[in-house]
Amino acid sequence: NTAMIINVAYAIALLTALLRNMSAPNNHDEASPVIAKDECSKDSTKPGFYSTKKGEDFRWPPLESNPEVFAQYLHSIGLPTTFSIGEVFGFDEDLLAFIPQPVLGIIVCYERLIPKSQYREQDKGSPDNYSKVAWYMHQSGTLDNACGIIACIHAILNCPLVTLDPSTTLGAYKQRVETFTPTERKTALEQDTAFQKAHKKYAARGQTAAVNRDQNKVKHHFIAYVLNSEGDLVELDGTKAGPVIIGKCDGDLLRGSI
Repeated sequence: NTAMIINVAYAIALLTALLRNMSAPNNHDEASPVIAKDECSKDSTKPGFYSTKKGEDFRWPPLESNPEVFAQYLHSIGLPTTFSIGEVFGFDEDLLAFIPQPVLGIIVCYERLIPKSQYREQDKGSPDNYSKVAWYMHQSGTLDNACGIIACIHAILNCPLVTLDPSTTLGAYKQRVETFTPTERKTALEQDTAFQKAHKKYAARGQTAAVNRDQNKVKHHFIAYVLNSEGDLVELDGTKAGPVIIGKCDGDLLRGSI
């Protein structure tokens, strides 16, 4: 099992987190709804471009669970460089002390050993919890191996400290789909060619041989953990029916996720 944190390091051995660099300057499947045309760029080379055409074949390749690859990818699509990805090497307090603070999101990579049919009711998620978080999106079969970037999107867009430039790939996507349903958001990502281009580029990086043909060989899945505005620890997995509210964790996202 692997995880990451969004903060200023990257947690991969068991946990990954979104981190805030305090020293940096402030500078599956379901019917796809039709996504209406809007004010986004019609130039496929620019952020914000997407296609409403069906049948376009893009296989979203899996990402290596690698802090450097994740950080480069996220910064390239618009995450400010005042945020980074940090690796969790273990759960002992001495090791957790190495993680820069504050931790703003957790990304976990794990192998599913229990079939969905055997999930406990409280682990299935619920559409009733959509309103309990700032952002949630579903994940389709088309996006099966895009779970890494979807977990990152969940972590970033549920962090009130992150401000995105709407001219970037992630910023343009967020601005365009912010009022969409979780299902419409996943359809929009499927069709976002700027995202596809970035994803393909960074999926080819790292030390693991890329899985391009038989993507069924991919056995692990990325999910995110965040704190909502009510102080609840929330699991965000786009393959579930909705967010899973785990409970209070006293504001310590890192240890609460463990």
